[in-house]
Amino acid sequence: MALTKETSYDYEIRGRGKNIQQRKCEVIYEDGVKLTDSYSRKIYTIGTNLNGIDDETVVKSLSSSLWTQEVSSSKSLFNTSQSLGL
Repeated sequence: MALTKETSYDYEIRGRGKNIQQRKCEVIYEDGVKLTDSYSRKIYTIGTNLNGIDDETVVKSLSSSLWTQEVSSSKSLFNTSQSLGL
């Protein structure tokens, strides 16, 4: 009776600020037969500390290509306009 656990990740990019949604899937197998699976989701936004997170290399790669100065400025302007009720 051998138990094994596999972990995988997939990603979605959402919203004005190019938020990175990370979905983690963990599957437990017994002798090659799937017993259970579970999912969890985390959302990373501009300014989030990405050190030490799950699948750090991929998330940092996505953030460096998505979170440009233009996107950051646009999100900041949007947040300001929302706080002013515009």
